[in-house]
Amino acid sequence: MASIRKKRKAFVEQADCVACGCCVKVCPLEAIRIISGIMAQVDMGKCVGCGKCAKECPASVITVREVEHEKAMV
Repeated sequence: MASIRKKRKAFVEQADCVACGCCVKVCPLEAIRIISGIMAQVDMGKCVGCGKCAKECPASVITVREVEHEKAMV
């Protein structure tokens, strides 16, 4: 049987991102990078949803939201 466990992850509105790199500098797990010099991208496998990137973003285009993950129960 599986149970649903909620986790938090950061999401970037990529169309509005100005690629300033502020989020990259404050991420303690190096879960964000600037791609093609035009937008930030979050590595969901590394992101723990701490929210530091969202607080630092001068364009306010990063939000932290709950996502659901299935976890197998033994």
